Amino acid sequence: MDIQHPITEDDIANFLANTPDFFSRHAEVLAAAQLSSPHGNRAVSLQERQAQMLREKIKSLEHRTMDMMRHGADNQLIADKLQRWTLSLLCTTEPVQLPATVVRELQAQFVIPQVAIRLWGLHPQYAKADFAAGVNDDVKAFVTSLSTPYVGVNAGFGPVQWLAWPDQAESLALIPLRLTEATQTFGVLVLASPDSQRFHAGMGTDFLERIADLASAGLSRLL
Repeated sequence: MDIQHPITEDDIANFLANTPDFFSRHAEVLAAAQLSSPHGNRAVSLQERQAQMLREKIKSLEHRTMDMMRHGADNQLIADKLQRWTLSLLCTTEPVQLPATVVRELQAQFVIPQVAIRLWGLHPQYAKADFAAGVNDDVKAFVTSLSTPYVGVNAGFGPVQWLAWPDQAESLALIPLRLTEATQTFGVLVLASPDSQRFHAGMGTDFLERIADLASAGLSRLL
């Protein structure tokens, strides 16, 4: 042995990895191998440790499978709610009733405590409706600047005042309404909750963007 260069654990590992027939020629070494158990201080055989690892792997796979099934069921539930909400828009025959339908069904289907909507740039016959009132240029500019929905704490945004109980809005989603990314913004949806974590900065906005696309398409009848 080279005293200046003693054999390391890596040397042993590399030797065993590159000499697959070692344990065939030295089966007694494999049989005598003892490993520490993760469930106590006792030593276990290599075969028993491998069995433990396999059981742990199976248990982990079972948990992952259950998680996937649970997420699949949750996704199906959300898809069903989205379909019912979309159908409510399609079944609304009078364009002037669409904003109220959007708000009412969002609250009903997704259990959102408060929802408000404001639209602008509408056809003249809808320009004086309640859903077109109280929108100043600052609000329009702010909403237009949002490339994706804002989700997070209520930082005193103007649109919060359109809610029935603005002082109970701890978290918000502000969803700009536009037909495509290239077209002009013509409205905003305000979703609010007294739960500060219902809409938070770390959540994804893909679902809210889908809501925005569908609502924008339906409400385009007012333009």
